[in-house]
Amino acid sequence: MTAQEVRLCGLLLQEHFGEVVEKVGRNLLKSGTQNLRAIVHETGLSVDLVKKSLCVLVQHGACSFIQGRKGPGSPTEYKAHCDRVLRILRYPRYIYTAKTLYGDTGELIIEELLQRGHMTMSNTVKTVADRLTQSMDEGSSMDYGEVSATFSKLVETHFLQRCPPAAGAGTTGSSQTANSTSAAPASSTAPTPESFPDCYRVPQVTLIGRSKRSLASEEGEDQRNAKKAKMDPETHGDEGIYWQVNFERFHQHFRDQTIISAVANKLDQTSSEIVRTMLRMSEVTTSSTAPCTKPLSANEIFRSLPATYNIPRHILDQYLTLLVDDPMEFVGKAGESGGGMYIVNLNQALANLARATLESIVQERFGSRSARIFRLLLRKRHLEQKQVEDFAMIPAKEAKDMLYTLLSQNLVQLQEIPKTPDFAPSRTFYLYTVNQLPTARLLLQNCYKTVANLMERRLFEAKESKRLLEKSQRIEAILASLQASGAEPEQLTEVEEMITAPEKQQLDSLRLHVNKLDSAENQVDETIFLLESYISSSTKPTS
Repeated sequence: MTAQEVRLCGLLLQEHFGEVVEKVGRNLLKSGTQNLRAIVHETGLSVDLVKKSLCVLVQHGACSFIQGRKGPGSPTEYKAHCDRVLRILRYPRYIYTAKTLYGDTGELIIEELLQRGHMTMSNTVKTVADRLTQSMDEGSSMDYGEVSATFSKLVETHFLQRCPPAAGAGTTGSSQTANSTSAAPASSTAPTPESFPDCYRVPQVTLIGRSKRSLASEEGEDQRNAKKAKMDPETHGDEGIYWQVNFERFHQHFRDQTIISAVANKLDQTSSEIVRTMLRMSEVTTSSTAPCTKPLSANEIFRSLPATYNIPRHILDQYLTLLVDDPMEFVGKAGESGGGMYIVNLNQALANLARATLESIVQERFGSRSARIFRLLLRKRHLEQKQVEDFAMIPAKEAKDMLYTLLSQNLVQLQEIPKTPDFAPSRTFYLYTVNQLPTARLLLQNCYKTVANLMERRLFEAKESKRLLEKSQRIEAILASLQASGAEPEQLTEVEEMITAPEKQQLDSLRLHVNKLDSAENQVDETIFLLESYISSSTKPTS
């Protein structure tokens, strides 16, 4: 774990959970596995605050606990998970994807589970139905059955999954040893159907009826819902069965969309639709760590194409041949049966996309000529300085400066091959090369640093204009209250004029800056996701 990852995790924890949780989380990230007493000593917080902070981190899967390493009876030890904390950065993307695929109901289900870590199906359905009812017209209400159906669809497509049994047992006060032995793997890696057969089985929930509109204020409603969740004696048949967001499935969807977009940009829309169909047919059957999809016959692909794409069979064969022969190697051929068996090369696609990203970053930072040298080294693997000058068609002096600049930034490596054992410079070959995987790791750390800088700048902007933002929020609350009570337009105008013209201009400028920073964070996160996926696919053993 690098310093940039710890810094970014600390900022994310502070923004979402507050300074106390951030202090505990950062201490665990820096120090590794620790028991409660050590955490209290190093953070200087009270035992009660540390316990509550650890509960928050465990609830959201950012921390796990294991039995003490000194044997039975030793204090329980806690460990923070950096990768899980970094996923907080991608929360808006998860929610937007759910909205795109399953509408407002899917969006609110994912939002609730991300905010609370894990929940039972019945509590989730009730909360989401209540929120949807509040946004509906007077006299309308949301049916629990509709929300339950959307929840079931999310489970069927593996976007939601059950929490491991130990997580649910831990909340009911079962033996600590049983929990602690499996808590770490449960919170660090998502459970799979192979290791937990009921991971994607929806329980029978006895939840019938419609949501009722509440007249309470939002804060009061949140407190009332929290108390009701603790004290509600009503049972729905899913007690102790908790659900969580399956981040790996969302990442699989993001990866597929990236590949589809790349095919559309490289070839055309029809080719991307064929690849989309292949990925959709194998999205649930293919493991997230698999190097390629399951083989699909041309006949199956033809039958599964959308009806709007009226492609004749011989045209489909031509497109498949074009995709197989393309240098990017997104699609491969695995056999001849059934009109030809085809696969999508997931790992190869990620490697090519990461390569294009590295080339783009070098071009933006150092110019098109440096990008030409970088691209040349990626393709030729090893070249001497004279060969670089000749192949890139760049004058010797400029090529030398560019190579040394890239070398100083660790984007290019220098390999020495001696002719004799004494490594004499006159009898040694000096070859320039680019190692794609270490370079991707280096640029990933730069991306973490960039996001942390963007977050710090956004927090600074908000802090500088804190008084003005609070005044704006108070006036907006007064206006909403007056509108709800049917106030006259003159009263509303009078309240609106409490903010002067210069203050309005300052607010508009602040919102514009914050929106730009938010947009930049999301764009950098897309690069982070691509580099993380490539590094993960290159280092994990294929299944």
